[in-house]
Amino acid sequence: MVRVLGIDPGSRITGYGLVEWSAGRTHYLASGCIRVTGESLAEKLQCIYRSIVQIVSMYQPTDSAIEQVFMARNPDSALKLGQARGAAILALAEQSLDVAEYSAKKVKQSVVGKGNASKWQVQHMVQSILLLSDKPQSDAADALAIALCHLHTKQSLLRMPRQLRTNRV
Repeated sequence: MVRVLGIDPGSRITGYGLVEWSAGRTHYLASGCIRVTGESLAEKLQCIYRSIVQIVSMYQPTDSAIEQVFMARNPDSALKLGQARGAAILALAEQSLDVAEYSAKKVKQSVVGKGNASKWQVQHMVQSILLLSDKPQSDAADALAIALCHLHTKQSLLRMPRQLRTNRV
C-alpha cells in the first residue's frame, strides 16, 4: 500500500489531496483547501505548517509530493509562494516524509496527457480518474493531480529493471 499526500502550495490557499494505491487500484482518500489565516507573514506560514502537520497525523501518508516553484510575472508573488512552499516542505520533513517535487507541466502531462492543460481539464481528469461524484475545488484538484503524478512516477520506476533504477539516481 502506498498513500500519497499531494500539496499545491499557496500563500492564501494551499490545496491538499490524498490518494492510495492498494489492490492494484488508485483510491481517493481526502482532499481540501487550507485557507491561510493570520495577519503577519509568520502567522500565515505557521498556519500552513500546523495544518499540514495535522493532515499528516490524521492520514499517515507513506509518501508526499509538492509542486515546484514556477517563475511568476510578479517577483513578490513568487517569493510568497516560495515561502508557503517552504513551510509545507518543512512540515512534511518534520513528519519524516520524503518530499518529491514535480513541475506543473509534469503534473498536467501525467494526469491530462498534455503539459499545457487548463485548470478545468485537470479538475475533470482528477474527477474521472478517482471516480468522484463532483469536481474537486481547483486547488484541491491540483493537489490530487500532484499525488497522482507521484503514484504514476513511482509505479513506472517500480516496473523498471533494477539496474536501470539504480543507475538513474
